[in-house]
Order: sequence, then C-alpha cells, then structure tokens
Amino acid sequence: MNLLPIKYRWLVSGLIFIAIASALLYFFYRPKPITYQTSPVVRGDFARNVQAVGQLDAVSKVDVGAQVSGQLKELYVKMGDKVKQGQLLALIDPQTAKNTVEEIQETAKSLEANLRGAQAELKLAQLKVKRQKYLFKSHLISHQDLDSDITDMQAKVAKLDDLFAQIRQNRAKLDSAKTNLQYTRITAPIEGIVADIKTFQGQTVIAAQQAPTILTLANLDTMIVNTQISEADVVSLKPGQKVSFTILGAPGKQFHSILKDILPTPQVVNNVNFYSARFEVPNPQHILRLQMTAQVKIELQTLHNVLMIPISALEVLSNQPSQSSTSTSLSSSPQYEVSILRNGKAEKRKVTIGAFDNTNVEVLSGLKENERVVTSRSDSSVEES
Repeated sequence: MNLLPIKYRWLVSGLIFIAIASALLYFFYRPKPITYQTSPVVRGDFARNVQAVGQLDAVSKVDVGAQVSGQLKELYVKMGDKVKQGQLLALIDPQTAKNTVEEIQETAKSLEANLRGAQAELKLAQLKVKRQKYLFKSHLISHQDLDSDITDMQAKVAKLDDLFAQIRQNRAKLDSAKTNLQYTRITAPIEGIVADIKTFQGQTVIAAQQAPTILTLANLDTMIVNTQISEADVVSLKPGQKVSFTILGAPGKQFHSILKDILPTPQVVNNVNFYSARFEVPNPQHILRLQMTAQVKIELQTLHNVLMIPISALEVLSNQPSQSSTSTSLSSSPQYEVSILRNGKAEKRKVTIGAFDNTNVEVLSGLKENERVVTSRSDSSVEES
C-alpha cells in the first residue's frame, strides 16, 4: 500500500529525475583532463642546411658535328655505346672530297710542268741577254735591240714568279681538300658514351653556316649537379660549403662534394628567381646518369654537443608582436617561451634560441637536458603552477 499522498509522490519522482539528469550531464559534460604530447631536451649535433632539387649532367659532354656536307654513309655506333678517344664514329660519303683532291693534284702537275717550261725559257732569255751585251759592247747591235731582249727576260722572270704563286696557292687548296677528306671520317674527340644520336645513316648533312650535330658524347667519370636555389636561400651560399645528395634510385646512399660556384643570372620559373648552384662529384662506377634528379642538401652551419628541442615547442611571448613560429621567422633574441611538464602540469619557461632548421632549434639558455617540453596538448587552455 502506498502511504504517500499523490502530491508527495510527484515530488519524489521529480527529485529522482533531477538527480538522474544531473548525473548524466556530469558524465557527458564533465571537464576532461588535459593530455600533453612532450619531447625531451636532447644534446647532440645540429646542422643547418639548405635543401633543394638538382639535375645531374656530365662535366665533359661534346656535340660531335660534321665539318663537311654530304650523305652520312656509315654510322658505326648506337645509343649507349662506350667509345674511346679517336675511335671512328661515322663516315660521310667521301667521294666528292676525293674528287676534289685528285683534281687539285692534277692541277699541281700541270703547274709543275708549266714551271719547268718557264724556267727553260728564262734560262734561254738570260743567255741571249748575255750574248747581246757582248755584241753591244762591240758596237755590233743597237741599244734598242739590247733593251728589247732585257725586257723579254724580265717578262719571263715575272711569269716564273706568277707560276710559283699559283703553285703555293694550289698547295694550300690541296691541304684544305685533304683536310676535308679527313673530315668525312668523324672520330671521337673524348672518351665516353654515346648519349644522343641526332643524324642517322642515309641522312644528308649540310655544313654551310654551322656544323650540324651528328651525335653527343658524354664522359660519366665526373658528373656536375646543377641545383636550383631560391633567392631567399642563395644569399646564405658560398663556394666551398659541404654538399651531399641522394638519388631516387638509391635513397640510402649519400654522395658528397664541395659547392663549386653559384651562377649570377637566375632562371625565372612562375615569376620566381632560381639561381644555379653547381658542384662536381666523382662517378667512377657510373652509378650516376645524365638527367638524374638529385635531392641536394647544402650545409650552412654545423654545431656539436648542443641542446635541441622541436621547433613546434616554441611559443611567442605574450608581450611580443605576433609572429609565426616557423623556421623562416624565428629570431635568436630571447622572445620565446616553452611549456615544461612538471608533475602533470605545464609551466612556462623563457628560452633563448640559436640556430634552427625546419625541425629543431638550438636552446642557448632556459632549459636543461632531459627536461620535457610540451609540443602539443588536447586543450587550448594552459594550466600554470
């Protein structure tokens, strides 16, 4: 039997409902504890680098061209062949050059024959003048007769000089013709591999104004890396800095070199200036190939045995102008702070920073080794001790 009046039963039911609702609200909306992601303050070596992408090329690369016109009669190599210096690569039809050589040689024979005839005529004229002078002294001939014979002798001397000049000229033409005949044999100027073929057997080359390229040879023993550096980073570079890089085919293998130079004229890509920083690297096993992509790292600064924390742990002091805590906007002045986790609570600590990169930052003061700094938290609020 229910002894409570109806109005009291309603009151008790309402109180029970309120208690249950309050319990549910507390369960679902009670303050959640703040959870922290931390990282220790570590001591180690710190390197500040410029990272960029480069492309490999051969230091010694030659476009082998033709210096005479004609049909490419023979091509003795193919793409990828290894060749030695002086090796025969191709042959341009030599028949025209041979004909020119033979024609000039026959002209030379004709000039030599004319020279012998002129020399005989001059000798006869000299004897006649000698005889006429004797007769003139004996008053047996007139002065006019003597002058006529002397003039004839001088004309034969001039003819002889002209023939000598023609012979010298013909010899020069013969040398040029023989050289052109040699040019029909295209040989390798360097040792290397055939990197490209642009003219194939049967094609005609015309060397009228410039030497047409037959093929390209590249010596892969030493490679050069052309690295594109943005204008924001190029001011930090100088020849002599240490460089390392990897290639896509062997990401675990590092190649090392020294920065050679930075070209002064930029290449503009999408209205952004990129400067070419170059360095050479030995390639005795020919692992590196033409046009390979290199992931380049240029060492700007190396510090040893310094304290470091993740750059994500830095916070800008509240009384400082607002700025992003990225590697491009960090300052070494003491205007940053970090949160240290002590007994489950985060406490603020001012720090002075030094060198930095995209991941870590050097700590000059304010922290000790093995202290744990907060890198992220589950709540935006901050508890202070």
